[in-house]
Amino acid sequence: MGFSTRVNKKGIRAGAAVVASAAAVAATVWGVATLVEPGSTAARQNVAGPKGSDNSGRGDGGQPAQPQQRIPEGIAHASEGGANAVNITIDDGPDPRWTPKMLEILRKHDVKATFCMVGPQAKAHPDLVKKVVAAGHRLCDHTMDHDTAMDKKPVAYQERQILDAKKLIEEAAGSGAKVEYYRAPGGAFTPDSRRIAAANGMRPLGWNVDTKDFDKPGAAAIVDAVKREIGNGPTVLFHDGGGNRAQTVEALDQVLAWLGEQGRPTGFPVRTAPDTP
Repeated sequence: MGFSTRVNKKGIRAGAAVVASAAAVAATVWGVATLVEPGSTAARQNVAGPKGSDNSGRGDGGQPAQPQQRIPEGIAHASEGGANAVNITIDDGPDPRWTPKMLEILRKHDVKATFCMVGPQAKAHPDLVKKVVAAGHRLCDHTMDHDTAMDKKPVAYQERQILDAKKLIEEAAGSGAKVEYYRAPGGAFTPDSRRIAAANGMRPLGWNVDTKDFDKPGAAAIVDAVKREIGNGPTVLFHDGGGNRAQTVEALDQVLAWLGEQGRPTGFPVRTAPDTP
């Protein structure tokens, strides 16, 4: 065998190896893209949570099966502040009478909260949205019409409710502020609504403690609900919209004082995987 023949054979083998390597890399890249592409079949398969969790906003919520996904579709309950931290979340505003009072109480206790806003309310009160952002709180999309039967509606309707509200809230906030979470009205999540939210940079957000403050049971009952149910998980549901919230303001003050006495820090809900700090 001559020298030139050996060189040619080596060149052929090397070229074949390069082609095979490139094909393997391409297959790997395609596989990763398949896992994380919003709305893909693979992404839809990741919405189911462990232990038979459902689509509601309550309980342990869906954990993302693929940590590569930047914003998981699973419903968030854990806190960025750690296992002992509590997430304060406030729904249905902003309201010109009650949101400033809630901000006052939060400032008094040096606590940050997540405000789940209804799109038209944000548009009507952009000054309040800006105050929420300026105080260091986070924004959450609570849809356009607070339709608690959203989970029974077509996907196109769910998408409009979610994305139109996100647009109005961010326009009201200005300065490039982003809506970081999505909370379905009444916990009416669906796999589609969770996918839509995650694909648009919003972590689906549930709750563990329903204070029942919306029904105005009295400040003492609201506080008792928090103390009784805080063992369920860290995310507490309050309201600053939907009517007279005097009881909620009073209860929030007491709850935050109690959490301080208990040595419980406050934080924001997790946004990315893994779901536990």
